[in-house]
Amino acid sequence: MSRVRSTGPLEFIALVAAMMATIAFSIDSMLPAFPVMTEELTPEAPNHVQLIVTMFVLGMGFGTLIVGPISDALGRKPVMLGCVGVFCLGALIGWQADTLEWMLVGRVIQGLGAAGPRVVAIAMVRDLHVGREMARVVSFIMMVFTIVPAMAPMIGSGIIALFDWRALFIAFAVLAIMAGSWLYIRQPETLPVTNRRPLKVSSLSKGMAEILRNRLVLTSMVVQGFIVGCMFATISSIQPIFETRFGAADTFPMWFAVIALVAGVSSFVNARLVMTVGMRTLITTVIGAQVVFSTLMAVLNGTGLMPEALAFPAQILWTMTMFGMLGLSMGNLNALALEPLGHLAGLGASVIGCLSTVMGVALATPVGQAFDGTNVPLATGIAIYSSASLLLMLSLPKRH
Repeated sequence: MSRVRSTGPLEFIALVAAMMATIAFSIDSMLPAFPVMTEELTPEAPNHVQLIVTMFVLGMGFGTLIVGPISDALGRKPVMLGCVGVFCLGALIGWQADTLEWMLVGRVIQGLGAAGPRVVAIAMVRDLHVGREMARVVSFIMMVFTIVPAMAPMIGSGIIALFDWRALFIAFAVLAIMAGSWLYIRQPETLPVTNRRPLKVSSLSKGMAEILRNRLVLTSMVVQGFIVGCMFATISSIQPIFETRFGAADTFPMWFAVIALVAGVSSFVNARLVMTVGMRTLITTVIGAQVVFSTLMAVLNGTGLMPEALAFPAQILWTMTMFGMLGLSMGNLNALALEPLGHLAGLGASVIGCLSTVMGVALATPVGQAFDGTNVPLATGIAIYSSASLLLMLSLPKRH
């Protein structure tokens, strides 16, 4: 059952999607810049350019542990606006960076600021919705949000062509300021003063213990970690795969747009199915399907049995299934984990966001660094991670 708010549901969905879209744009628009950034910042170790993505995500992961509890104490809006400022600071450092080390510093700071949209936005949704309805709202948000990563590489390519790769960081700051201004002007505070929790070590430790003792929350969080690992391993490796394995660097932005739009379609499908099928059934089904798809890709490509004429179409279709899994699982996993945590929405979203994101980075980094010119390391990693996720989902006791 929804709680009352003064803004319309469509505007709320669009606003939250816009805030979260700053994260997607800050990641996916950089992919076309990898070749030139490699030449400028890390020519001796080309795979290190992938750290520009993973360090952003790492900063975001640690930031989520901080901003959630603060938003529980101070309210969602002031924390979100503060995160916009931190994000812009990181963008300016990246704009001026002349070494890979300074670039990574800027990206970590950007990630810390991105923790606001990553966790506080979800807490705002939880302030207003519960259960399957929350999963449905998150699915619609993800559907709108997907348009940005679909278009981001093409937009990024355009910015690079008109200016250079450093102009991307100016674009990041502009988008963040626009979303923050929209939030400031239009969105009322979603967390009433009477529902705020004091920022005390004792209450935080007690709340964290309650979160980590809940088997449903813990399992959903770890499964999220595996899927985040799959997602960022894919994002880190996909541009090098297109460039090195298939010689398709020039058409990569177009193909990425087509692939990413699948996530939007899957989120729309999820919003319709989740109310009748249920969260657990959808999550388990799509992860099980991914185990099959990724295992086939790893075996066929690793053994040389994949016909060369089918290799590129198979890559496209398989990557679509990966993005489809995101659209049909991440919103549900967030809702499943937060369902018993209505009184701890900010802290719960923080802990879940932090641990799942840091876990995802830890899993994605070795897969990305193992890139050998083929898609075998990526397919193998996703097959392993999705298998572990499936076993965890199947281990949950059935509801009576």
